[in-house]
Parts: sequence; C-alpha cells; structure tokens
Amino acid sequence: MVKAAYIHIPFCEHICYYCDFNKVYLKNQPVDEYIEALLTEVRRSDVYSYSLETIFIGGGTPTALSAEQLERLLKGIQQVMHLDRLREFTIEVNPDSIDDEKLLVLKDFGVNRLSMGVQTFDEKLLKEIGRTHNRSSVHDAVERARALGFQNISLDLMFGLPKQEPEHFRQTLKEALALEIEHISAYSLKVEEKTIFFNRKRQGKLTLPPEEDEVEMYKDLRALTAKAQLAQYEISNFAKKGFESQHNLVYWNNEEYFGFGAGAHGYLNGVRYQNHGPIPKYLRAIEQGKIPIVSNHHVSKVEQIEEQMFLGLRKLEGVSKDEFRDKFGMSIHDCFSKQLHTLQSRGLLIESVDRIQLTAEGLLLGNEVFEQFIAILEEQSIN
Repeated sequence: MVKAAYIHIPFCEHICYYCDFNKVYLKNQPVDEYIEALLTEVRRSDVYSYSLETIFIGGGTPTALSAEQLERLLKGIQQVMHLDRLREFTIEVNPDSIDDEKLLVLKDFGVNRLSMGVQTFDEKLLKEIGRTHNRSSVHDAVERARALGFQNISLDLMFGLPKQEPEHFRQTLKEALALEIEHISAYSLKVEEKTIFFNRKRQGKLTLPPEEDEVEMYKDLRALTAKAQLAQYEISNFAKKGFESQHNLVYWNNEEYFGFGAGAHGYLNGVRYQNHGPIPKYLRAIEQGKIPIVSNHHVSKVEQIEEQMFLGLRKLEGVSKDEFRDKFGMSIHDCFSKQLHTLQSRGLLIESVDRIQLTAEGLLLGNEVFEQFIAILEEQSIN
C-alpha cells in the first residue's frame, strides 16, 4: 500500500555552492507552466486510489514560489489526492523566502511541518557556502511560524563545511536547540559533481576540515541533541518524541512512494523511476500526453534484500529479523552470515534477539558498514 508522495519544485532564488539537486535559477523560468504541468502529472497518475499518510514538497526552494503560486499548487494537490488519513505534510522553506502571507497559505491547505534549510548560524560560513540568509532571518522565520500555529519545525544543518571548526558547529547546535524546535537533520558535507564546491576542490581552492574534526562534530551533534531531549532515530536525524519524519521513514523502511515533478524519483510496483530533470523536457512530455519518466529500474529480489539492510541500518532501531524473514522468506543470517560476523567482531554491529543495529562506532562508519551488504548475493541463489 503506497502511503507517501514526493513533489519537486526545482526553482531557486540563489544556487548554493554545495547543492547538486535538480534545480534552476528562478528568474525567467516558466514557473506557472511548470505548476500546471506538475498538477497534470498528478492528475494522470493513480495517486487518487490511495489514502496518503505523508506528502513532502522539496526542491529547489518551494517557497521561492509566490503566495498565489503556492496556493494554486496546494489547491491542485488537495483536489486530486485523498488526504483524509494524512499525518504529515512537509514543505521545505528557506528562512529568507518565507513570509506571513506564504505561511498562511501553507497553514490553510494543511501543511503541518516545515523543514527549514539553515545549514549554519555562523555568518561567515553562510557566505562561504553561498547562502543568502543570516542568523536573524532564521530566528524571525521560526518566530513567525510559531505565531501562526506551526508546531512541527525541523532545521537542516551541515557540518564538515569549508573552514568550519568543531567550536563553530557547537555554537550552531546550541543556537538551533535554543529555538526549541522539534527536529534536527544534520549531514556532513559531501562534495558532489556539478557543484561550485566540486570545481573549487578540483582547482585546489577548497579547504575542508580534517577527518578527526568531522568525527568530533558528529559526536557533539549526538551529545548535545541527547541533552536537549531530541532522540536520535537515524544516523543524521534527531527528534522530540512523536516528531520523527514520517516521510523519510518511508524511504528508510524501503517502502514505495510516488514521485512527481522534474527530476523526481519514485518507487512503485517494485520499480524505481526518475522523471526528466531538464524543465523543457519535462514540460514537453506532459504537453504530449506522455509519462515524464526518463529512466526506470525493476528492483530484483537481491537488490531489495540489499536495500533492506543498508537503508534499515540507517535507523537507530536497525533491521527487524522477523520483518526481514516475513518479507523475503529467509533469515538475515541465511544471506549475510559472514558479513554479520565480521562487522560484529569489529564492533560496528550489535545483534539482539529480534534485530540488528549499528553500534556507536558503526554510526561513525556507516558507509563502510553498508558496503558490506552490496553486490554480495547472487540472483540465482536467492530466487
């Protein structure tokens, strides 16, 4: 049963130096045409057959849209999707592109969770990574959202930024936690291709913190959030009780979801798919009455098993042995006995009666752990 939908708004008022998501500079873009095409894609799908529990509007910068455009988008979604069971409706917001008018539109159409891109409270670092907001705009945005009744706010933070020191990150964490928000996501910087940072790194012009500083920042992240009673429930995510991101749990639980919009990914009927990324190609496909998918991949049973492990282990609760057996008709040990033994002997995994989880050390070396479950099984031995 599909219970989630992701909707992509690719427009940005400014391009951040680290971002490799599908996005374009807002000026002179066919925004109104895109909204109509997006709603056409939604209407042509069978999303109306399902009662969704989570919707996530991401980008890009969804709040780069005007209040009128946001209203048109949300009204269109409301007209097509069954929202009677909707538990969580998230939209990504930028501190400097959200105002009371837009917040009221979001509130009126049922958005109940704001995911705010903050990254850091350090003014110098904000400029270093290409962000245009400042500290005070974050405080103002949170205050205005609270005044209008938003009770579920998440802040996105980053660490391992150029010229960032552990003390810088500690100060950012303390300032974020002082806002008494419900959720924090904090990811280490990954320098991706097709970003300004990638070009600078290639030219030898990007100074990143040493690995030991990143480790210290992550340990501070875990310690300070725990002290503030935000429980860690995933490698990079921390929440007050009952405020875990239900939408992201769909991904980590390896469940299916709709993906709408240019460059959006989805997972339906055992097939992972991606829409056209370039806006002209996406618009053309919709105009011609076509499904705007550029690629799809049927996920084999072996791949499902691998995904169950490396996605499930991202969660602090880990992978349930019973759920694994029920889903695949075999035990985790049937598939990965050698890998489990090796990782446990290294102190990276812990096994209890009913589940397998990362240790504190395993959280630091997550990617190294996940690699142990990829390209190990052979298709013929599983089917």
